[in-house]
Amino acid sequence: MTASASPDVRLEPSWKARVGAWFEREDMRQLAAFLRQRKADGATIYPPGPQIFAAFAATPFEAVKVVILGQDPYHGPGQAHGLCFSVPPGVAVPPSLDNIYKELARDTGFVRPDHGCLLPWAQRGVLLLNSVLTVEAGRPGSHQGRGWEGFTDHVVDVLNREREHLVFLLWGSYAQKKGAVIDPRRHRVLKAPHPSPLSAHRGFLGCGHFSAANTYLARTGQAPIDWQLPPAQALANLAGRPHSHQNRQPNDG
Repeated sequence: MTASASPDVRLEPSWKARVGAWFEREDMRQLAAFLRQRKADGATIYPPGPQIFAAFAATPFEAVKVVILGQDPYHGPGQAHGLCFSVPPGVAVPPSLDNIYKELARDTGFVRPDHGCLLPWAQRGVLLLNSVLTVEAGRPGSHQGRGWEGFTDHVVDVLNREREHLVFLLWGSYAQKKGAVIDPRRHRVLKAPHPSPLSAHRGFLGCGHFSAANTYLARTGQAPIDWQLPPAQALANLAGRPHSHQNRQPNDG
């Protein structure tokens, strides 16, 4: 399987140059065959093919400032669109994202938007990366152990080695295990429990990661992330806009 083996899937050029060769591996060929077979069997796979690599399309390699690691895509209809924790406008905000919004409000004065779409963060330099990039409808974890984890481990390793002064937000034991390769001398690694309702009150709420990320970015000569999200009506214009290195001002949109 190559990054362009499917007409539905394209890997953004700056990422393809660094991680595209991974798709020539036998385990990735087997993953491609598995996905084709599951589709032939009638399985509904999320996110839709063109959105599987949406995180890379929205945040080119050199634009990454912050990395948030998730686990698998949402498995409900219309939820997954290739960005971890995010849902398209018009889809109910999932519980984990609701807790992320609560912590943002406490930490930064964030004003909760009328949607759960985090695409503006991605376009401002936040790589919203799931460990597993596909899932079947109603079957959480159904594509774990099929090869995606090796690819996304490679992505994290390349970021660790080829970039400096990134912020990695590792929420929950799964993300923290995946991020064990990250060199804390080169990057800022922030850890907390997962924002799920099952664990958010054990330390995610109150973690201060969003302000801490911006403090580190400023200290290393980088513009901070504008965490505020525009209203849903403004997102239609953002969807086709390439990443900008200019951060938008708070409360814009």
